[in-house]
Amino acid sequence: MTLEAAGVTGTEETVYRLLVTMGRATAREVADRAGLEPEHTRHVLDALAAKNLVSQSDGLPRQYRPTPPDVALLPRLKRRADALDLARAEATALLESYRETLRRQDLGQLIEVITGAEALRQHLRQIQDGARDEMLWFCKAQYVAMPSGSNRAEFDALARGVRYRVLYEKAFFDDEGAVDNVVEGVRAGELARAVPHLPLRLAVADRAIAICPLVPGGPDGSPEEPTSALVRDSNLLAALVALFERYWEDAVPLDVDDTGAVAGTDGAGPPDPLGATDRRLLALLVAGVADKAVATQMGLSRRTVQRRIQRLMELAGATTRMQLAWQAARRGWL
Repeated sequence: MTLEAAGVTGTEETVYRLLVTMGRATAREVADRAGLEPEHTRHVLDALAAKNLVSQSDGLPRQYRPTPPDVALLPRLKRRADALDLARAEATALLESYRETLRRQDLGQLIEVITGAEALRQHLRQIQDGARDEMLWFCKAQYVAMPSGSNRAEFDALARGVRYRVLYEKAFFDDEGAVDNVVEGVRAGELARAVPHLPLRLAVADRAIAICPLVPGGPDGSPEEPTSALVRDSNLLAALVALFERYWEDAVPLDVDDTGAVAGTDGAGPPDPLGATDRRLLALLVAGVADKAVATQMGLSRRTVQRRIQRLMELAGATTRMQLAWQAARRGWL
């Protein structure tokens, strides 16, 4: 029977199907065709009438006619589907509440220790296979669990629309085959940047779960087998994501040309973009000197000073002068 999802029992479906093929019939005629007891058939027909699946005449003997299936069944199925969606949403909310309770009561629900390279590889594949939106990576030199080029799960995830933001440290590109593998990833859609050095290895899936080695390990580390942490939704996870974003902000985007050459792998960025005039202007600005006084001291027009400040803000990615001062200090422009 196939109409159970519409709230129709097996016997009711049998009788309804018979009426659809018969057009109209008495309870006796339906009973004979269905092989049911007449009294039982009348009860089934009454149930179908209560569900608006059949209508009945006023005369005797009473005749039953099926309600058209699109009128009788589709609205019922839609109501059931809407109710199912609501129940699913409630179940999801309850599951999150349940997990939150477990996280607060059981530390093991927040941090799970992973021992060994093979276990680490399996967990890295699993979080990528389950990722829906975004993966964040810190890639350091000298692999622990996955040799360069062996993470094929990334390409499967990229193909289904998962965004990859990957940070490489400068020394990573000294590993055998590293450049070619980065080129392959970038061409597949990976967003890659480089920095001079990364503090740790890290993989984060959907900002909901992270893997972070706890002690050195692998081919060039000690002990021989790595020990890692699987970190779920918590303040620690939020800190790891914030750490990634902080490094990402300062990192240099990797540029791959048509020949496969990669620029920016040193993570140092372009040469110093400031000249002596801009540095002096910044120093006066940070010291709190007004634009008019800056212009007087530097022998520039006030309009020129403001234009140079605007250019510096654009260069630093700042929207206010306070942000410009902070960025200038952070980038070593002062």
